[in-house]
Amino acid sequence: MDSSEMAFRVLGPLEVSAGGRPVALGGRKPRLLLATLLLEPNTTVGVDTLVDVLWPGSPPRSAVANVRTYAHSLRTAIGARVCTKPGGYQVSVGPGELDMTTFEAKARDGELAEASALWRGRALADLPRSPVWEPILARLEELRLSVIERSPAVPIADLRGLLAEHPLREELWRHLLHALHRAGRPAEALQAYREAERVLAEELGTRPGPDLRRACAQIQTDVFPVCQLPLAIPDFTGHRDIVDRARAELDRRPAAVLLTGPPGSGKSTMAVHIGHDVARAFPDGQLYVRLRDRDPADVLAYLLKALGVTDIPANLDERAARYRSVLARRELLVVLDDAAGAAQLLPLLPGSGRSAVLITSRTWLPELPGAVTIRLGALTDTDAHDLLARVAGADRVAAEPDQATEILRACGNLPLAIRVAGTRIATRRAVPLRVAAGRLADEHGRLDELTTGSLAVRASVTDSYLRLPAAAARAFRFAGMLGPVSFPGWVIAALVGRPDTEEVADTLVNANLIAASADATGTVRYRMPDLFRCYATERLSGDPRRELQTAARRVLDGYLARATHAAARMPVAFFGVLPHPVVPPHGNTLLSAADPAAWFDAEMPSITAVLELAERLGIQRHAWRIPAMTAPYFDLRGRHGDWQRSHEIALRGARAAGDRHGEAIIRRNQGQVALYQDDYPEAEAATRQALGLFTETGDDTGIGIAHAGIGTTSRIRGDYPGALRHHRLALRMFVRTGKPHLQAAAKIAVGTVLLAQQRLPEAEKWLTGARAQSALIGDRHREAHALQRLAGLREPAQALDHLAEATEMFEHLGDDHCVAYARRHAGELFLRTGDRARARDLLTESLDALLRSGDNRSAAEVSRLLDKAASVVTSSNEDGSVVEPPG
Repeated sequence: MDSSEMAFRVLGPLEVSAGGRPVALGGRKPRLLLATLLLEPNTTVGVDTLVDVLWPGSPPRSAVANVRTYAHSLRTAIGARVCTKPGGYQVSVGPGELDMTTFEAKARDGELAEASALWRGRALADLPRSPVWEPILARLEELRLSVIERSPAVPIADLRGLLAEHPLREELWRHLLHALHRAGRPAEALQAYREAERVLAEELGTRPGPDLRRACAQIQTDVFPVCQLPLAIPDFTGHRDIVDRARAELDRRPAAVLLTGPPGSGKSTMAVHIGHDVARAFPDGQLYVRLRDRDPADVLAYLLKALGVTDIPANLDERAARYRSVLARRELLVVLDDAAGAAQLLPLLPGSGRSAVLITSRTWLPELPGAVTIRLGALTDTDAHDLLARVAGADRVAAEPDQATEILRACGNLPLAIRVAGTRIATRRAVPLRVAAGRLADEHGRLDELTTGSLAVRASVTDSYLRLPAAAARAFRFAGMLGPVSFPGWVIAALVGRPDTEEVADTLVNANLIAASADATGTVRYRMPDLFRCYATERLSGDPRRELQTAARRVLDGYLARATHAAARMPVAFFGVLPHPVVPPHGNTLLSAADPAAWFDAEMPSITAVLELAERLGIQRHAWRIPAMTAPYFDLRGRHGDWQRSHEIALRGARAAGDRHGEAIIRRNQGQVALYQDDYPEAEAATRQALGLFTETGDDTGIGIAHAGIGTTSRIRGDYPGALRHHRLALRMFVRTGKPHLQAAAKIAVGTVLLAQQRLPEAEKWLTGARAQSALIGDRHREAHALQRLAGLREPAQALDHLAEATEMFEHLGDDHCVAYARRHAGELFLRTGDRARARDLLTESLDALLRSGDNRSAAEVSRLLDKAASVVTSSNEDGSVVEPPG
């Protein structure tokens, strides 16, 4: 063998190579022999020493001969490098051929990294240790440790291996701490320190020395500041007041601030923005955790590791205590995003010190102690417009401002929806805003339009919806049927068919899926934002139609009972027929409002929505009585448009139900609306049809009211004899049925016809009798009507007194329509007496009220009077009267 290029390695498993190729050394005995010679290279090792290594304790008789045999086999393997010397053997190695001597030389020369690199593990690791070797190996090991302890960088694996053999060497522990810290593993470094503490305490009864303690303190310092906040969006817009308030609250340490709001309101974005905004106030940094449904124990483990704590306690309470201890010594902002509930958050709140927690949650959490709750809602119109301009492009938004407004309205000014809509617009440069606005106008496809990439309004609402209990989820879906209106709490109970309304409603309010507010009557009302309503109606596809119909019927029954109760308490006795209620009123608990007209004011949008729902579900036959019960309110308030629309549904319902009496009631009411709207042919046709139906069903009161209606249209057409005939027939019917309020109204109608015929003494007799009867029965409305008619028979001064008194009565009763008529009469009188200024004021007020009520003919007449008032004094109408309600 060519032994000119050989390498011998003992700093690890024994290895010999020649020309770069490994050399086979044979069995363990020859390897032990070579190892012993290499530990003392170029030096004769006695046979006795070799025998002690090869056969510790009891060598065989042939030991010396065996040594000779092993030496011969080594010479065969590595050539003349192994040679026989007097009394022993020797291995010859040249400079740089033996790793041991190279290591010693480099260690002496300060080449520490190169020296450490020569080690491949424990010296002669593949051979059993011999006491003969110990002095040399101990010297090598100590030198190795010295080199490592003086080295600036040693592989972590090497340090761990050395510490397994030398666990009491603090300098090795210090090196391991630094190595782990340099590798970006501070938590492991602190864990290594804890292990060193334990070993030193158990083995020596001491604590780490000052150098090791300083290393640990430096690592703990370097853990901070923690900077875990996600990137803040550059186009954050709006809610400046909320940012300012949150800053102020977070400065009161320790602090807990809860940001809550509906899905898509930008809670997470707001929290990250605030976190960056207040970062300088928290020098130890910011922690950030997306909570969702995570176990608080797992969250605490994560937070403690981020804070450099490695010995994580086993249970929740101990983790929370350790966490609070760390926060108490630091100034940290902890951002806890998307919390599920108070139980999840309680262990994560600071106990003392200068740290603070900023929380976002989809739900209100009133049970969270010490937390300040700030609610995010929709953006203001200005901020919403700014956000859309930033995302979609200011030039495009400015080019189509009306369409931008429509888009924002469809988005409900919610930041997430605006961002999605703006992103879609920005990526579709060729599509004008009017196309986007048109697509968003369709509620059935709106949520599809508000989806792009990972941004989706539907997904945001789904997260909240799936957290609802079953009853609340059902109420949420069913409430979506009602449309864009507010509704009282009992409607929620009716929808789900259970009495515990408050619990279900509170759940939805706390989840920010519906909003609660009080109306003018003090009733708490609920409203679902349009985007959530779109989602709720999507979810309805899984509910059987029969269940939807049943829920809608319960709501209809509730409104019928309340409308019946309110109609009976209206301040003016209705000149019409009310249906027999199928749902009896339930006492004064049905209406919280003292004023039934105010109750109708608040409920009309909801009643209209429920009627439309009934028609969509094919149950309009169940709904016709509600508009009929609402007619007294329509009449008092002059709500002619609502009256007409609701009665169109009611008529279809009554006919579908085969209810002839109901059809008679609805047709008579439609005739009255047509009369107010100056459609006299329709008014008479509807009223005559009602007369036939009332006659068919044997309703004498209805017959009388129908005759009164026909009498009014006859008077307007100038058929005074026909008018008198019908009004006298009506009066006989009212006397027969014992209806004094209706009798007084019929007498006023007769007097009005006589007044038109200039039969003044007779007119005065009938009108004076009507006034007296009205006063006797406490019917101030008919008394005011009689006074108003009597004014046409008086001198101007007394006529104005009558009109002033009538106006005051009408105002007290809330009858704006009749107030308008009375002011028109007074305005005409002032024109006749030459007081044009007073005339203009009264006529202007009358015109405004008539236009609001939709009484276009009377409004046109008042407009003509105003024109005349501008230049000349006008005279009154030929008959001194105007078209007014028959009652």
